[in-house]
Amino acid sequence: MPTVLRVGSYRFYFYSHEPNEPPHVHIDRDRSTAKFWLEAVSLASSIGFSAKELRTVRTLVQENQELLWEAWYGYFGNSSGRES
Repeated sequence: MPTVLRVGSYRFYFYSHEPNEPPHVHIDRDRSTAKFWLEAVSLASSIGFSAKELRTVRTLVQENQELLWEAWYGYFGNSSGRES
């Protein structure tokens, strides 16, 4: 599970066994977790985060989208043909 970013108490990471899914990032804080797709930043799943906090997390994903893309393709490779 490579951690690619930390912002405050949020940890952004990938599971190393998910290369066949579209690019996404997992975010944890304490016992809360969420998964966001990176192409068009959108929530895939969430457990424990309030709606308000999910908006904050979504904003963090949007603000760091390029870094997260680079980390995804640096780790899994560029199999989709997405241009940097």
